Order: sequence, then structure tokens, then C-alpha cells
Amino acid sequence: MPDISRIQQQLLALGADGWLLCDFHNRDKIGYQVLGLDFAKFTSRRWFYWIPAQGEPVRLCSKVEPNRLADLPGAQAYYLSWRELHDGLKRVLGGAKKVAMQWSPDCNIPYVSITDGGTVDLVRRLGYEVVSSAMLVQTFQAVLDEAAYHSHLEAGQRVQKIKNEAFARIGEEIRAGRAITQYDVQQFILRRFTEEGLTCLGENPMVGTNEHPADPHFEPTPENARPIRKGDTLLIDLWAKLDRPGAIFYDITWCGFLGHKPPAKYVELFSTVRDARDAAVRFVKDRFAARQKVCGWEVDDACRGVVARAGWGEFFIHRTGHSIGEQVHGNGVNIDNLETRDERELVPGICFSIEPGIYLKGEMAVRSEINVFVTPAGKVDVAGQQQQDLILIDV
Repeated sequence: MPDISRIQQQLLALGADGWLLCDFHNRDKIGYQVLGLDFAKFTSRRWFYWIPAQGEPVRLCSKVEPNRLADLPGAQAYYLSWRELHDGLKRVLGGAKKVAMQWSPDCNIPYVSITDGGTVDLVRRLGYEVVSSAMLVQTFQAVLDEAAYHSHLEAGQRVQKIKNEAFARIGEEIRAGRAITQYDVQQFILRRFTEEGLTCLGENPMVGTNEHPADPHFEPTPENARPIRKGDTLLIDLWAKLDRPGAIFYDITWCGFLGHKPPAKYVELFSTVRDARDAAVRFVKDRFAARQKVCGWEVDDACRGVVARAGWGEFFIHRTGHSIGEQVHGNGVNIDNLETRDERELVPGICFSIEPGIYLKGEMAVRSEINVFVTPAGKVDVAGQQQQDLILIDV
């Protein structure tokens, strides 16, 4: 059941007159989650749920599916024809002026820009200004309570341990003269996840050597498996959460080298992304310490600028970071001014990654990923160990 009073408080803070949630054929999973509805239950007709900043919510449903929103509080209205739907929606919205919807100007935040353009056109034609629900979605989908954050920390302790075991196992196997592939290491990590009570929801960790991780989403398979050898550069990206409802993911990337003398270029690349990562954290901390607003796109700029000034900017080919929640990529603010311009504000209670990378196609790649949480008091915390130097594996 949605917390209507809390939603209304947030609407007043946003300056919107209400939040119009709607769906057709199960398109808007966010709306179902906010309202506590069963997303798996098929919806064959359009429904609308209006939460005004003040007053009672209203349900607008088709007479063919009159009980689709029966579990939600508020008055009930029905339509049958499309004309009745248009008239009914006008009556439901009443004297409102600004209507929040799952929409983003210029699709700057595509993760929440879900409502189809025709429905947005309709609401505008009825005389209303449509504003983005992005900050509302963040509040009700990405702001973590204390229990959720503790699940993130607990997962982090286990993931960090498994990461250390994975690097150590590679060295042990090679020193013993036994072949070990990227795929073998991935499967070892997955097995340890299960043993430690973790899940990655079927999205498997990445283990890549040399040029493979220059594809940021490289995934080892039995078909592309090759032995890890002395002189290889190595990147391991792993993410998991406690295998229980409401648990929050932990997501990190570490880099290493098979031997004691890594290439100078590899060391330079790693040092650059480490410094960019740390600059982004300082930027966020400084803004919160000064009680100044900070948006996702600004943090991306602060991080990306370090890489660019070092001469590697064109090879940093993805956003700086993503929201972290019950899915490894959550519905809160992303640290992004490259792929999108995320104008959402970083607020207390959110968790996100900072993970600059440099990708030299056909040669090598580095990435350093940490997880950041803003406490309710506005303190910027980094969960777990942060890599400062390449892991040198004795082989």
C-alpha cells in the first residue's frame, strides 16, 4: 500500500499539484512498485491513479477491468469509450496545474521516461503542464532505510572477501602449474556467492584479461575462455546482494597484473582512474559539507575532467556511475553527463557507484569501482576497501 501522506509531502516539496501514475499492458514497472501492485498481473486496459498534493486520490479504470486498482485508497471513477476516458481524466485532474508523470524533458533521464508520448500529449491538451516525476521516483524507489543500507554493507564484506579469494586462487593455480581461465574464475565467484548466501540475480560477474575488458560489458563464456597467463593484465567486476527480500546490491571492480612489473602504460591508466574516482568522492563530500546542491551530471564532470586532463578522455566511454538498489542498477540518480544528463539531485539515503574506466580497444582496460552512500545526516560514506594500487599476483 502506498504511503499517500508521504507522497503528498514530497509533491508539495516538488511544487507539483499531483502525481499521475498510469499504465497499459504492464509498461511501467516503477508505477506498480510505487503503488505496491502486482506487476505480473496482466493489464489489458488503461488505468490512471491520481495522487493530488492535497486531498483524496482517485482511481480511473476501464469498466472492462473495474477492479484493477481496487486495493488502492481513494475514490473510484470509470470509463468505457475513449471519449469517456478523456472526459474522466479531465474531471479527475480537476483544477490542478502541474502534473507529475513518468516523463523526462528531452528524455534526459530515460530510466523514468516511461509514459508514452501520446498520453503526455493528452494530458497537455487537457490543459495541464506535465513535469517529471524523476525526483519522486528516486525518493520512493532509491532512498534506502537503515536496514537496507546495512544489507548493502553486509553484502560488501562478503563480496570483498570473495574478490580477494578470486585473485588469490588465480595465483595459486598458475604457481601449481594448473590452467585457469577467465570463465573458471567467474564460475568460482558464482559458487562462492551461493556459499556465502549471496545472489547476483543471474547477471554474472565479469573476469577479463588484456584486451577483453576493453569491452566494458565483456562476459566470459566456455566458448571464449582462455588461460590466464603470466604478463596478463586482469580486471574483475563483481556484484551481489544478500539472498533475501529487500537486500541491496554491492558492486565493485578491481584490477591486477600477473607478475611483479606491470607495463608502465597500465600503471598510468590505473593511477588516472583511481585519481578520477577519488576526485569525484571529494567533490561530493565538499558539496555536502558546504550544504550545496549536487546533481549526478556534475559529479560525472568532476570525475571525467581528471581523465580528460590526463589525455585519456576519449577512452572513458561510459557514465561515471549508476544508482544501486535491489537491482544492481537502481532507479535513483546516476552519475552521468555522457550517456544522459542526469539532473537529479544527490540526496540523503541514496547509494551509487563511482567507476571511471579507460578502454583501449585491442590492448587493455582499467576500471576502479566503489560504492558511495549518503547518510541521513548528509555524511558521504564509501563502503569497503578502495583499491589504491594494482594487485600484483605472484606467478
